[in-house]
Amino acid sequence: MTAHTPSTEPFRDPQLPFAKRIDDLLSRLTPEEKTAFLHQFAPAVERLGVAAFRTGQEALHGVAWMGPATVFPQAVGLGATWNPELVRRVGDAVSREIRAMRAKDDRVGLNVWSPTVNLLRHPLWGRNEEGYSEDPKLTSAIATAYTHGLRGEHPTYWRTAPVLKHWLAHNNETDRSTTSSSVRPRVLHEYDLRAFRDTVEAGAVAGVMPAYNLVNGRPNHVSPYLADLRTWTEEELLVCSDAGAPSNLVDSEHYFDTHEEATAAALVAGVDSFTDHGTDSSQIIGRVRGALERGLLTEADLDTAVRRQLSVRFRLGEFDPSHDPHDATGEFDTPAHRALAQEAAEQAIVLLKNAGVLPLAPDTRIAVVGLLADECKLDWYSGTLIHRSTPLEGLYERFGAERVEFAEGVDRVRLKTSTGAFLHVPAAEGAADEARGAEGALDPALLRGRTDLPVLTTDATGTELALADWGEGVLTLRAPDGRYLSVADDGCLRASADQPGGWIVQETFRLEPHGNGHLLKHLGTGRHVCVSADGVKVADEDPEVFELVVAERGEEAVARAAAAADVVVVVAGNDPYINGRETEDRTTLRLPGHQERLLRAARAANPATVLALVAAYPYAVDPAELPAVLWTAHGGQAAGTALARVLAGDVSPAGRLPQTWYADDADLPGLLDYDVIGARQTYLYFEGTPLFPFGHGLSYASFAYGDLTARVEDEAVRVSFSVTNTGDVTADEVAQLYGRAVDASVPRPRRELLDHRRVTLAPGESAELAFDVPLTAFAFWDVAQERWRVEPGGYELLAGASSEDVRLRTTVTLDGEPTLPRVVLASGLAAAGFDEQRGIAIVDRTKVSGDAVTPAGPEPGELVYRACDFGRGVSQVTVEVAGEGTVELSLDGGPALAVLSPAAPTSGPYDYIALSASIAAAGVHDVRLRLRGPLRLAHVGFSG
Repeated sequence: MTAHTPSTEPFRDPQLPFAKRIDDLLSRLTPEEKTAFLHQFAPAVERLGVAAFRTGQEALHGVAWMGPATVFPQAVGLGATWNPELVRRVGDAVSREIRAMRAKDDRVGLNVWSPTVNLLRHPLWGRNEEGYSEDPKLTSAIATAYTHGLRGEHPTYWRTAPVLKHWLAHNNETDRSTTSSSVRPRVLHEYDLRAFRDTVEAGAVAGVMPAYNLVNGRPNHVSPYLADLRTWTEEELLVCSDAGAPSNLVDSEHYFDTHEEATAAALVAGVDSFTDHGTDSSQIIGRVRGALERGLLTEADLDTAVRRQLSVRFRLGEFDPSHDPHDATGEFDTPAHRALAQEAAEQAIVLLKNAGVLPLAPDTRIAVVGLLADECKLDWYSGTLIHRSTPLEGLYERFGAERVEFAEGVDRVRLKTSTGAFLHVPAAEGAADEARGAEGALDPALLRGRTDLPVLTTDATGTELALADWGEGVLTLRAPDGRYLSVADDGCLRASADQPGGWIVQETFRLEPHGNGHLLKHLGTGRHVCVSADGVKVADEDPEVFELVVAERGEEAVARAAAAADVVVVVAGNDPYINGRETEDRTTLRLPGHQERLLRAARAANPATVLALVAAYPYAVDPAELPAVLWTAHGGQAAGTALARVLAGDVSPAGRLPQTWYADDADLPGLLDYDVIGARQTYLYFEGTPLFPFGHGLSYASFAYGDLTARVEDEAVRVSFSVTNTGDVTADEVAQLYGRAVDASVPRPRRELLDHRRVTLAPGESAELAFDVPLTAFAFWDVAQERWRVEPGGYELLAGASSEDVRLRTTVTLDGEPTLPRVVLASGLAAAGFDEQRGIAIVDRTKVSGDAVTPAGPEPGELVYRACDFGRGVSQVTVEVAGEGTVELSLDGGPALAVLSPAAPTSGPYDYIALSASIAAAGVHDVRLRLRGPLRLAHVGFSG
């Protein structure tokens, strides 16, 4: 960039308020320069000495994609710590490493796209690893802590600028860019919006990223709620689109006819930075120019978006390098960061069951077995490991290698061709070891497989491969040198990958029965493996038929190791790139069959079998015959050390489940059913018996609760109780406070987390814990009045060790506002403001704002509006509808009083007409509506 000599431009004067400086700089930018700023990669403005800027640096649990960095536990693991102060320190360390890395590589950005505050509503969601909890209160507490750490403590200048993702109601990868989450008003306000709102209001958020999906029929990138979120803070919020989402508005969602319309609508709705077409900004620039020419945008619209971007850049100190307190930050991979990674991994471990086998005595002979026993897995949003500790390595270090036996449990196989030859992995003489992504990449999806290694061939003896089945027949095959079979762009098979990974995984296969053998299908390309004169490759023709020759089953090796040990530790779980990840939801809660076989073999050989689940998800495992079960998310660089220290009793486990563990797939609602109230989802509403409840986690100590008091004063309920360590080891306890409405007029949570505290107590030590719970925490969203309301009456307070392990309870009485009937004569009924529904989807009333309802499928949909007051009487009902079909109205379950149907279909889904019919109603009744056909209902009015 050409040198620029600072003069008297006000935007460079650090004594002026940021707002005046931004106005000044904005006034100096041309329309063309402003337009260019709207793309993720904003170019430099050399004539003003303004540097290039990019939005977006992934940093979910460490600096991601830009090469080696400290790797902390996955986000769901950080949520399992229930420790906001720890998570704040993690955020602080991550932000310092970002600054240190940026000093050496200007590709590293300061606009950080984390944390993820999507609630873990459904445990089959592929991105479960990215969220903190199914509970909005816990999620916002952890997210707020992380954003404060990322932001830094300086009152003016931010170390990094966190962006929350993914706005809004986003919990499915299946068809994620075209599915619509139907979210009723109560769920929207009480559940999905709440985690975002509380985090934004806490004051350390620079922006939000909309999600790929639609909500109530409208894409999140044109959501009217983007305007609402900006009322939650005095800071300017920068809204960054998700990658490719602006184009989706036309290409996959078909919501707009042209990209100019779509880009203009997104900009006006509140999107300020467009992440589309990678580093190529020409497409977005062309669309904005086209929208300006068509009058869809004005320069004032550009000014609004650019001002928000500049606000972030000024807060990051870009224009005040001599005043930026973070500019010289050089803390990277420090001893403190390594210790923090281990502390976080230790605090994330949850002891689910313990019948006395843990902790292990120092002289215990241990067999550590399983597909994850010697793995330290990374995920799509991990950095590259500098340090690495697997469970096996951790146990070697803690107990001594002479006391630890290892059996991975893979099947040892050879693949025999139809000619009698076997697949052979040639030696890779002098080939360098390369970890995927070690060099850093702005977009790791563009990284390609290695072609510098020899292509697989065939010979008379072949190479024995390690086969692991990760579920649903998805296999990996590993060569003796540790490299996985993979396919590069040239279609050839090589043993070339250090781990399965990549945006499209090229290391997974499936054996498909064919005649007396199997075809080997490569899942990344969808092609079958064939053998040709120039080596083994994938192709569309002439697939090879293989015979699978098994040298040893994994369970045989596991049984041998288990039988010779005092205790067996089976390490099971998931590979973060296979059968559950971004773009791919899980299909079941069950462990993959291969790992179930290993667990059964270990248990049959040695009853003292401990199951250690290392996974991004809950699993439905039967703990009845297991003396101990633990769970931890993939714990980052110190995962193995942390697990070994907990097994040894050096650390008493105190992680707590951040989401419900269900016992069976049958307990789960549909993945696309976002109505947590109606479908009775999460611990808030689930009425079954969970495998392990929300908040559950055991300790090597025991704790007593007592002295519960609660009083109402100063717009809060002041609650206190004591916790005493009655065990013989120092340990952490996570004391949890829940509340529930005793006699609610609408369905309310069975119990709802109000607050919690993680405390460390020595044996015999007590702590008095005090909580100030604002009265607003007891409110619900009143759909009739379209606002928050606290009902008068009793509220039970429950203190204990989990949502189900309640030790103390008391009841307080709140005054609140009485429940009143809906006065329908004045404003009628907003169709989406129902109390109950069956078979209904909420859709967009217009492309800009408003909701309507429609049957979710071919069957009729039903709606109930409780306690509607018709006063002295009405004589007419009027419905606003679009499409074709019928609306039937009845009261209190009686016969239909009116049936209304358009004489002909309306011209489009947004072309509403009013239909009226005579009815006679007075007093207070429940209104019931039945909708048939592809009809949209927006409003029901009454008159007369």
